[in-house]
Amino acid sequence: MKSDLDNLMKERNLDAFIIFGNAEHNPPMYYMTGGGHVSHATIIKKRGEEAVYFYNDMERDEAAKSGLKLIPYSKYDYNEILKNANGALLLASAMRYKLMFEEVGVTQGNVGLYGTYDVSTVFGVLTHLMKLSPSINFVGEARDDSLFLRAMETKDESEVERIRKMGKITTTVVDKVREYLTSCDVNQDEVLLKEDGTPLTVGDVHAKIRLWVSEQGAELPSGFIFAIGRDAGVPHSAGNPSDLMKLGQTIVFDIYPAEAGGGYYYDFTRTWSLGYTTPEAQELFDQVKEIYDTLNENFDLNVAFKDYNKMTCDFFDSKGHQTPLNTKAPIEGYVHSLGHGVGLNIHERPFSSPTSSDDQRLAPGVVVTSEPGLYYPEKGMGFRIEDTLWVRPDGVMEKLVDYPYDFVLPMKKWKK
Repeated sequence: MKSDLDNLMKERNLDAFIIFGNAEHNPPMYYMTGGGHVSHATIIKKRGEEAVYFYNDMERDEAAKSGLKLIPYSKYDYNEILKNANGALLLASAMRYKLMFEEVGVTQGNVGLYGTYDVSTVFGVLTHLMKLSPSINFVGEARDDSLFLRAMETKDESEVERIRKMGKITTTVVDKVREYLTSCDVNQDEVLLKEDGTPLTVGDVHAKIRLWVSEQGAELPSGFIFAIGRDAGVPHSAGNPSDLMKLGQTIVFDIYPAEAGGGYYYDFTRTWSLGYTTPEAQELFDQVKEIYDTLNENFDLNVAFKDYNKMTCDFFDSKGHQTPLNTKAPIEGYVHSLGHGVGLNIHERPFSSPTSSDDQRLAPGVVVTSEPGLYYPEKGMGFRIEDTLWVRPDGVMEKLVDYPYDFVLPMKKWKK
């Protein structure tokens, strides 16, 4: 949680950190500010002291919503700085950052680097800044174990409620898609038809998903997956827009919208087959649902998340499928890990891959996905079931939003 930042900084021997970039769609900045329309901002926090938010004057009201200590960039005479830098823009920016660090009392020590900003610009500025402030040692971290992902790993109840709200928006959109598809007319080739009688494509469904998410006041900053047939068998294939929507083919619908402005995500997947399915597809779906239910019955407090990925691999191995534990880089069968944390990032700690650290556990406060799946692209089918779960303070694993697991969806205007 955010209250853990100072202790985490101490553990990592960080004397301060700096965050670059916009307040929106920038998880570390959003985490500290709560968002807002503030662009090209900077936050500097010295360990044990409050964070300081540097901003442009014309965004002062938006910056004030953060509740942080504020300092406008205009406090520093940029024209004079630029003149002293002989017009060199990167050097001038570095000179201003040096003044900002001095303003908050950071003149030496280890400073962590975070945020989302143009890599070329940050690299150029830091190259100059390291020469201007040789007593400051700038520190980079691996994303999956960064200061902020560590702090974000556990959520307070207000964060969980925002994720839950996104879950309700998500399932509202999913329900609209389900209702739309099952209400379509079907031609003699078992192709769904639009209102004008022309064939319905995956691209048409994509357009409706984007519209319905927007109408709910949410965004899709990381995209979504709505794929049918072969594409359903490639886990991160978004779906071929020209594919026809046909009966009897598996559809993987993985949707992960976020609050507008780059806030909290929800992550959710269902697998459907319209009208009917084949015996083989039903068998594979039933296997995915069986391990999904088994996992829910066995999740336990403070167990390493990767232990449940192994349980999933062992189950699928027993059914004759390839998994990452019995096959190097499988491209069919069970090809990914079980799940991941969800928050201001769609993928964050705790992770569940075999290489994940043992400290990534189902601890109180974590929000994770459980998403077992099977994928057979050459057979034209794929399957995944996913819900987002919260480990409550009392240790109970709670599914944040309920939604049916129906595989075969009856068509209202078609009979086999």
